[in-house]
Amino acid sequence: MALYICTNCEYGAASWLGKCPNCGEWNTMVERKEDSSNHTTPTQKITLTPLSKIKTNTKERKKTNIFEFDRVLGSGFAPGEVVLLTGEPGVGKSTLLLQALQHLKAVYISGEESGEQVKDRALRLNIPLDSFSFSNDLQVEGIIEHIINERNKPDLLVIDSIQTVYSKDITSAPGSINQLKETASKLISFAKQEKVAVVLIGHITKEGDTAGPKTLEHLVDCVLHFEGERVSNFRILRAVKNRFGSTEEIGIFEMKEGGLHQVTNPLVFLENQDETVAGKSIVGVSEGKRPLFYEIQTLAVPTVLSIPRRVVKGVDYNKVQILIAVLKKHLSLRLDAFDIYVNVIGGVKITSTLADLGIAVSLYSSIQNIAIPKKTVFIGEVGLLGEVRKGFSEKKIIDESKRLGFKRIYSSANISNIRMIKSSIIP
Repeated sequence: MALYICTNCEYGAASWLGKCPNCGEWNTMVERKEDSSNHTTPTQKITLTPLSKIKTNTKERKKTNIFEFDRVLGSGFAPGEVVLLTGEPGVGKSTLLLQALQHLKAVYISGEESGEQVKDRALRLNIPLDSFSFSNDLQVEGIIEHIINERNKPDLLVIDSIQTVYSKDITSAPGSINQLKETASKLISFAKQEKVAVVLIGHITKEGDTAGPKTLEHLVDCVLHFEGERVSNFRILRAVKNRFGSTEEIGIFEMKEGGLHQVTNPLVFLENQDETVAGKSIVGVSEGKRPLFYEIQTLAVPTVLSIPRRVVKGVDYNKVQILIAVLKKHLSLRLDAFDIYVNVIGGVKITSTLADLGIAVSLYSSIQNIAIPKKTVFIGEVGLLGEVRKGFSEKKIIDESKRLGFKRIYSSANISNIRMIKSSIIP
């Protein structure tokens, strides 16, 4: 029996189709005859080894000497680790890698830029070029064979980007689902066998997700997102998956003329701390092992629309909607009469639930047009019943707040319910 398989998405049909019903590509259905041999006969015998007798790799990790980068990876690149790095176009992925790899022997494969462009960027960043090798050759079999045959194997292989490389065994175009799966699988097998770390730079969709099949994220060992607004100088490196480290750590960088600079000051996102304005609050959250402080600004203005506007930037939109509902219920606020705008200063995103109390207070402050006293910080998660809950590393954040000179610290220790905003915080 003959089957027709799409070379782009592997959709199968019993008859030939001009257009694939699954991916919408034209002329991709190719006949594949079913193998009549016995499918139950194995083509390879397996060998079992007791786990206790398997030798672990004691080889040290390859550090980049950039603490913020190594922190997110988990003390550097592990031997044979495969990392998928994604981010918006122009956010600085290539700049970050060039700076991170200047102390390692690296092979840089690029289908996005020429060697002249990469060299010009390295010269602008004052990065020594002796340890870098560059190529525009994009066939994955040729890349792997060349590195295997080298006497001194590199510490790292960079593919920029995974959507541009291709395998000779697949007839579809580079960037297609089949090509992504095949090239990623071969690079991962190479990394594990040769103990060479591999970094795959990936495109992202307009929704902010990694382009290509979701299996690509499942195959690799680590998935890093490099994020930041173009209008902001700050960049944050997050690990959403990490088999060799924690996913709770983040790396903070500031883009300057000379490249990316590490940020270690926990108050870096705060400006004009002594200024008191209605709708402004400071929240303390924990990112990995360190406390950080962010400024929340909320603007509430009377609406002229039948459905009031809700514009949110830097925090989860649904979280703000929940907090609005909690304030309406427990503080009897007529929030349907206001357009509400919420923003996190610095062009960064807050994912911690400990920012809930600060968001709620800033919203109440804007509605009542009463400024929050300066040197005040809010730490706490708000539940649907209006209770303020203790969060992860709350005590550590409180201790850091005291060290940094905050005079008023509101958390679950002294604010048990959101109703206390009226009496205890903003009378």
